[in-house]
Amino acid sequence: MIAYLNGKIKDAMEDRVILNVNGVGYEAFCIERECVKFAGKIGDDAELFTFYYLRDNTAELYGFTTLAEKEMFQILIGVSGVGPKGALNVLNAAPLELLQRGIAEGDTSVLTRVSGIGNKIAQKIILELKDKFGEEWAGLGGDIRVESDVVEALESLGYSKAQAQSVLKELPPDVKETEDKVKAALKLLSN
Repeated sequence: MIAYLNGKIKDAMEDRVILNVNGVGYEAFCIERECVKFAGKIGDDAELFTFYYLRDNTAELYGFTTLAEKEMFQILIGVSGVGPKGALNVLNAAPLELLQRGIAEGDTSVLTRVSGIGNKIAQKIILELKDKFGEEWAGLGGDIRVESDVVEALESLGYSKAQAQSVLKELPPDVKETEDKVKAALKLLSN
């Protein structure tokens, strides 16, 4: 099994990256916001925690910049009805902390915005995983629906999901309302 790669970024596409590790090119599917970062760093060193997925006629490598993302991916594919592409789509939907908080609070709004994840699967994910994240995630941080609405608003204004999610982390904690968060995010994105 391939658990970790360290090499130079050879190429980055929308959903995958190719790493040159000692002359061998490894193609790994990645979270979209990470692929965006990799695209601007062709030739630079990078490291990925990887998960090798092997089923029937499929052999795919999934790469993550943090061990926490890889672990969440493995938890998600453990839910029946969620395959590796679906799990990656879930991780694309929102930052890891927001997903975990949403699952802990039983909020399907973040999950149902994912392509291919309907309300039934979202409820199943929450039912099976709610206890995994425990009380430490419930009630932390901002309102999940507000944060999801901010990402959606920024996307409608032409920003990528990756840009919207990364700027969300930079917003001051005292900004609470959706409209105020969008204004603050736009100000940060324009700099």
